Amino acid sequence: MVDEAHERTLSTDILFGLVKDIARFRPDLKLLISSATLDAEKFSDYFDSAPIFKIPGRRYPVEINFTKAPEADYLDAAIVTSLQIHVTQPPGDILVFLTGQEEIETAEENLKQRTRGLGTKIAELIICPIYANLPTELQAKIFEPTPEGARKIVLATNIAEASLTIDGIKYVIDPGFCKMKSYNPRTGMESLLITPISKASAMQRAGRSGRTGPGKCFRLYTAYNFQNDLDDNTVPEIQRSNLASVVLSLKSLGIHDLMHFDFMDPPPSEALLKALELLFALSALNKLGELTKVGRRMAEFPLDPMLSKMIVASEKYKCSDDIISIAAMLSVGNSIFYRPKDKQVHADNAWMNFHTGNVGDHIALLKVYNSWKETNFSTQWCYENYIQVYMNLCFASQYLSHLYLVYVL
Repeated sequence: MVDEAHERTLSTDILFGLVKDIARFRPDLKLLISSATLDAEKFSDYFDSAPIFKIPGRRYPVEINFTKAPEADYLDAAIVTSLQIHVTQPPGDILVFLTGQEEIETAEENLKQRTRGLGTKIAELIICPIYANLPTELQAKIFEPTPEGARKIVLATNIAEASLTIDGIKYVIDPGFCKMKSYNPRTGMESLLITPISKASAMQRAGRSGRTGPGKCFRLYTAYNFQNDLDDNTVPEIQRSNLASVVLSLKSLGIHDLMHFDFMDPPPSEALLKALELLFALSALNKLGELTKVGRRMAEFPLDPMLSKMIVASEKYKCSDDIISIAAMLSVGNSIFYRPKDKQVHADNAWMNFHTGNVGDHIALLKVYNSWKETNFSTQWCYENYIQVYMNLCFASQYLSHLYLVYVL
């Protein structure tokens, strides 16, 4: 069973192609694809006219409100709309979708200033931000019950579209934007771009207000924009990502004809060629595009191919332990350091302490892990050095153990 299939991640798209091929030879294999906002017809066609089952869930009515004209500053519009809801609407918590940490921190500061100016004229507004680099204990505040007579406002990224269910949300503010990873095969660079969401995402966001009772969704864009400017579905990750890890995985599974692999949405041929060039440069493929001995070893690691090659090459220089630690720290995906707005200078000084000797980020990350290990994995040490202990460092430690096991085997 594959859930949340509409998210169309790299892994799920590869999985779809593999299990579709397997199912043709395994009539006993049952595959269930589930999602709340799935383009069911497209999936049915892809899986050889597979039957579609619709299971009605408990849904409450959601009132959708659009703006009469496009908003020039969607962040300010979201803040103003939040305060209007707080002052004029019946009790119920608010969920605001923003694109990232910077916008969330700006909105939080702005809301605090404006509510402070209104004083006791309005009910208490509890502001709860949530983003990847926020410490776990602060993230958990979004799940705490709202006190009587107060209202909670959650400032979140698009992680709250499906991954989180927050009780008490009755109002959703949707500016219509998100940060999306994009890949340029000509430069070989990935970047995060602020882009309009899809209609499927807009429906997901609106549905957050109707989970436990009737709700309202305030879309900060016009009905015309929704109907004519938004794509029906989010662009699949496979069409906007570096495909080196995908190509290496498929080659290791014995799939050599990548151009004719049955992708649901084929990736750009330019991105596939760039991936092949990179893997050849890393000695993972030979001139015929076949997997080499080095490539087979690289494919064993659940890492970006360049990090995998780094570990394989470390054997020659007798520094595998340190290189595996660095690879694990780099693979966490988010910043190891937490930089609270009211203590930015202290946090920056703590970070610079790991750069003594004019070392780069890689050695600094190794110093962080080794120092944490020397303190017997102390949580207090992490707090003192503004380091994300549970969200990032613990994950890096678990990842390191896994990588070391793969390396030894």
